[in-house]
Amino acid sequence: MTIGVFKETFGNKVGLVPKVIKKLIKRGYSVLVEAKAGRKAFTATAEFEAVGAKICSREDLFEKADILLSFTPFSDEEIHSIRPGCIYISHFKPYIYNGVAEKLEKRNIWAFSLDMIPRSSIAQSMDALSSMSSIAGYKAVLRAADLLPRYLQMMITSAGSIKPAQVFVIGVGVAGLQAIATAKRLGAVVIAMDMRPETEDEVKSLGAKFLKVPEDRQPTPVDQSHAQKTTSSIKQQQLLSDTVADSDVVICAATVRAAKAPIIITKEMVERMKRGSVIVDLAADAGGNCELTENDKTIVHNYVTIVGDSNLSDAAVVDASALFANNVYNFLKHISNKGDLQIRTDMGKDEIFSSSCIARPH
Repeated sequence: MTIGVFKETFGNKVGLVPKVIKKLIKRGYSVLVEAKAGRKAFTATAEFEAVGAKICSREDLFEKADILLSFTPFSDEEIHSIRPGCIYISHFKPYIYNGVAEKLEKRNIWAFSLDMIPRSSIAQSMDALSSMSSIAGYKAVLRAADLLPRYLQMMITSAGSIKPAQVFVIGVGVAGLQAIATAKRLGAVVIAMDMRPETEDEVKSLGAKFLKVPEDRQPTPVDQSHAQKTTSSIKQQQLLSDTVADSDVVICAATVRAAKAPIIITKEMVERMKRGSVIVDLAADAGGNCELTENDKTIVHNYVTIVGDSNLSDAAVVDASALFANNVYNFLKHISNKGDLQIRTDMGKDEIFSSSCIARPH
């Protein structure tokens, strides 16, 4: 089978890097790469050719490739250029972009969304969402540090001492954990919050403080349970608001797959923050965790900078491309029989296959 690697229209990554292409060719695949596909990822055409890939036009890829690969999905016009029966692998985010599965289904093709692969130990090597989230969490802290008009770390100088900045991380998934680790390495005081209490140990293991509402130790009658929950909710909201107000940087990384991102930081909370503070919202394309976030934009509200960027992995495009290429390689190994490059059609009960497959031939 022939794999076609497309030049990204909306991003900087390249779907396969030379090291991975070499492994795929050894497995029996042929690889076609669109001209200049690796330019934004700092990979020269000669590097692709050196491992056995052939360079061709975009039109040739649609005509000759059996497996089409792009990190960002094609436009609606180009989807109509996909030949029936082809395999199309991308990062579709069907939980955000409604209707994409139906459009692909009409083309009578196999479509796999690598961001839909389940979070399980067996699927870790194919989980593109985790790969990109790790980079995004790292870059979010660096972006915030660049925008923040002060040090992150404590500084003691002859002119006086400077207190370390406070970084508040909301959402302790892959991106959140990487943000915590990066902020700690840069010397900030880090506080983190997550609705899942089991993440507390992970937060503390990285040297950060876990934010939670102090428990009411007084016994509460059953008929007061609703009032207790309401009181607890009010306490939690006030604690959250106070922590946001005290923080110099807030990293938002609370996302729920297949749903709009929850609004956690309100306009009123932003307006309580110190002048010069920074919010980096990694959930921007899903609506954002901050009420004021605008996707793919950096805005300033009441002297607080709010960065809406859910594609921060592009800021480390070389490593992001390498990790995504490895995800693709491991996924192709999983969905094809050993010694047979054809897609396995008997994998309906396989969780990785069924979760990632968003369209199939009629």
